[in-house]
Amino acid sequence: MEQLVTSPDNPAAARSRTPHQPLQLSGQQEPGTPRRSRRMRRTLAATALLAAGALALSACGGDAEAGGHGDDKNSQAGADAAAAKDASQAKIKVSSKNGATDASINDTGVKVTGGKLTDVKLTVAESGAVVAGAISADGSSWKPGVQLERGTKYKIVANAKDTKGRSATENATFTTVSSANSFIGSYTPDSGKTVGVGMPVSFTFDKVITNKKDVQSHIKVTSSSGQQVVGHWFGSQRLDFRPEDYWKAGSKVTMNIDLDGVQGGEGITGVQSKTVSFTIGRSQVSTVDMNTQTMTVKRDGKTFKSILISGGSAENPTYNGQMVISEKFEQTRMDGSTVGFTKEDGKGEYDIKDVPHAMRLSSSGTFIHGNYWGDPSIFGRAGTSHGCVGLKDAKGGGGNTPGKWFFQNSLVGDVVIVKNSKDETIKPDNGLNGWNMPWSEWQAGSAA
Repeated sequence: MEQLVTSPDNPAAARSRTPHQPLQLSGQQEPGTPRRSRRMRRTLAATALLAAGALALSACGGDAEAGGHGDDKNSQAGADAAAAKDASQAKIKVSSKNGATDASINDTGVKVTGGKLTDVKLTVAESGAVVAGAISADGSSWKPGVQLERGTKYKIVANAKDTKGRSATENATFTTVSSANSFIGSYTPDSGKTVGVGMPVSFTFDKVITNKKDVQSHIKVTSSSGQQVVGHWFGSQRLDFRPEDYWKAGSKVTMNIDLDGVQGGEGITGVQSKTVSFTIGRSQVSTVDMNTQTMTVKRDGKTFKSILISGGSAENPTYNGQMVISEKFEQTRMDGSTVGFTKEDGKGEYDIKDVPHAMRLSSSGTFIHGNYWGDPSIFGRAGTSHGCVGLKDAKGGGGNTPGKWFFQNSLVGDVVIVKNSKDETIKPDNGLNGWNMPWSEWQAGSAA
């Protein structure tokens, strides 16, 4: 099945309210009408595991009355429809499911219909090493030139164009299979990265862990800041680590993974042994106020910039709470059908294949992203999306726009806080958003 990101405008993405690969952190399992269907999607999203790099796709869209225009031609719904109509007919399919922890080491590939592939890049997530591969002579497929490594996380970006030259992009992150009697943990962030102050360490295991105490005790996370770091289990396959407050800017975090030979449960033994470290960059925390449709960006505690936004509509509000940017995409597809926003014919309420400057805030599909199809009057005035936070942008991502500025000035791990929305607070396990859990409750979820 084709993997899509969700959210044109909030894109309500994945609320998934927005498009993108699954912020399923590697291996994560996995939100018009209808408030009822949104609740159902949320129930599913709350159980979704967030894995390193992979998330459920999302999508966002706009409200029919956006911008104050009454006729469909000029309404937000009309703008969404126009953007979708002008979208590329090229449909890209990656054989390895986004967020999978059991991807094949032999059958990974890319296919396209309605167009031709222009370039495909497959890299080892941790090192960034490029895996050689080739596009077929007719441009319809791509295959790697070597067998993939077992238990390794990969990222793939595929681009294509249709007969009219319109571009389409697909992103996927997946981890290859390990042997049946062993287990591995896909984790985020990767070694050597510089991340924001809100970035937790998050493990998603490819097998159910019943011996939680031994597994957790063989993963040590420390910080040069001296902050106490505690692990918390979300179910039996996800283990996150964080301090009580955000990481100190400029500190170095190290995780020693010593799972080789550790019994994770009946018949499964760990096979990982490595040391990973990453750096905390400057502090950036951005607060979105839904009452004023404005986002205030603070850098190292001082106001840095104010940006007009268009958040979720009254029917599809944006989650409240502290959310961490888990993935960044210069361009991605957002399809409402992947997150429950469908029409009577089963197609998505929106399907925009070139959403610019998209950054995932939840595994259920919430994004903060560029919006080039909305009337300029909606920014700072009206919530029009399906749950995402939209910033004014240009088609193709060019020019000097708020969407581009925020994308270029944000790190994975930066915090985006939403307040004064009519929605509930996002669940701690819906994305990398454990900061929404009280410290005492977080500590109670430790097995060590």
